[in-house]
Amino acid sequence: MAIPDFQSIMLPLLQYAGDGKEHSLREAITYLADVFNLSDEEKKELLPSGQQAVFDNRVGWTRTHLKKAGLLQDPKRGFFQITERGKEVLSQNPAEINLKFLNQFPEFIEFKTSKKDNDKSELIEITEISETTPQESIEFGYQKIRKELELELLNRVKSCSPDFFERLVVDLLVKMGYGGSRRDAGKAIGKSNDGGIDGIIKEDKLGLDIVYIQAKRWDNTVVGRPEIQKFVGALHGQRARKGVFITTSKFSQEARDYVSIIDSKIVLIDGQELAQLMIDNHVGVSTVSIYEIKKIDSDYFTDD
Repeated sequence: MAIPDFQSIMLPLLQYAGDGKEHSLREAITYLADVFNLSDEEKKELLPSGQQAVFDNRVGWTRTHLKKAGLLQDPKRGFFQITERGKEVLSQNPAEINLKFLNQFPEFIEFKTSKKDNDKSELIEITEISETTPQESIEFGYQKIRKELELELLNRVKSCSPDFFERLVVDLLVKMGYGGSRRDAGKAIGKSNDGGIDGIIKEDKLGLDIVYIQAKRWDNTVVGRPEIQKFVGALHGQRARKGVFITTSKFSQEARDYVSIIDSKIVLIDGQELAQLMIDNHVGVSTVSIYEIKKIDSDYFTDD
């Protein structure tokens, strides 16, 4: 079955704690994964950041919501336990527990609303219809913004002049740690004009090896196997072993299959990956806002 949203986990988690014992979050995650009959793939599915499993995150936020409603408590670091209120709720045999159900508890209303908000009801309504955790909402929102930026960035790159694109490739490779200084890279790239090779750049700052570059600023033309074969032939003519083929368009599957079976190490970077690398290495983009997500430092509160 699909990974349940965090509201669907509320009742099973409270029932799990119903024995009155102290439980760790990891124990709860393992138990609930079996309750929901999750596959190994679903257990391992990660948030967009790749830092945490989706299901783990949802169980964690479920525990937080039940704690804020006074149904669970933290008896000691890393563990949770049902409260008397939680036991009373279970004794009522609720069909489900969700955000609307938790709104009956004043502590939960205080948790969800800010004293500075004039229209608290609007905030509650928005939260109640959400099936994602706050962290998921932030991460998926970030990914949406990033995807839109990738498309806008790629369109700008496609519209730039060939000379500008050449400088862009230099800037990106230098930011990624290639080519030594920008001056060295700028001298090398775009100067060879040797049968399918657009430039030469150092693999590292010491110049222990050389990487040959081919860059195609194409709009929608797919780069096929013949173009890659020409590039590989040019590498062989230079007795070179490594190359990077960069395009603003896409590579055919035949081209990708071809580079996977040859001895030369050829890296293919298509338009989407080019835009991603530019964002990751701060080329052609600037930071607008930074949001830090923090959590309690349990070590700080340890009483020696």
